[in-house]
Amino acid sequence: MPREMDVKDIFDTGGEIPPATPAATLVIFRNAADGGPPELLMVQRSKAMSFAGGAAVFPGGRVDDADFALADALGATDDEHRDELAARIAAVRETLEETGLAVGVHQRPSLEDALRARALLLEQGTLAPVLEAMGWTLDLDRLVPFARWRPKHREVRVFDTRFYLADLGTGAVELLVDDTENTHLFWASAAGALELAEQGEIKIIFPTRRNLERLALFGNFDEAVRHVAEYPVRMITPFMELENGEPWLKIDADAGYPITGEKLETAARG
Repeated sequence: MPREMDVKDIFDTGGEIPPATPAATLVIFRNAADGGPPELLMVQRSKAMSFAGGAAVFPGGRVDDADFALADALGATDDEHRDELAARIAAVRETLEETGLAVGVHQRPSLEDALRARALLLEQGTLAPVLEAMGWTLDLDRLVPFARWRPKHREVRVFDTRFYLADLGTGAVELLVDDTENTHLFWASAAGALELAEQGEIKIIFPTRRNLERLALFGNFDEAVRHVAEYPVRMITPFMELENGEPWLKIDADAGYPITGEKLETAARG
């Protein structure tokens, strides 16, 4: 367990939130073949990655300059709207790159279309030329805002991450591993993913664990959407608190999460 001095050094920022890199991630639902709880797509990151190396996370990554440029081209009206559009664009782009799934477009791409689009994205590095070449238009309203997390503690890299929900329905799709960043793609219910973590089959970091616990509340995508309407997105900033002399990592109790804390010594932070 960290010494109290170490814990204070990690979490005490004098009330100021450090600069953060904007990021976006997509929680993709599909119907379970057995009629059970919905399955979610997760990616296992390469152990060589500096952030969350070896961890199972949802598809996503940082928001690039080109994502902001595309947001401007789509008619962003102010800084807040621009940030939101760019984050959704990044979620679509990163999902296509990491998994081969074309989510958040008006068209219904075939497997061949998705393969071609992913190859173009890997070649071009940005989404706009891919959309133009494929004749696709973005349908960003299909991405439902779910959460936003931004640590306050001092880390090597701090991300301001927006989480979105998307529904594949039957989800009869092919997946492709981006083996530069990820080593494995898999579908699991939220409860199933948590069980894999308990068995030591996968590693999950603190935000992923809390979000999986929240996602396990839902029997289908519509339930998740109704829940979001009850708990509009707010910034989640974990904080440290001592309980019986032991440091715990916690989040606010009124943000829609069924479990709001974990002992710091067991909380994986990246």
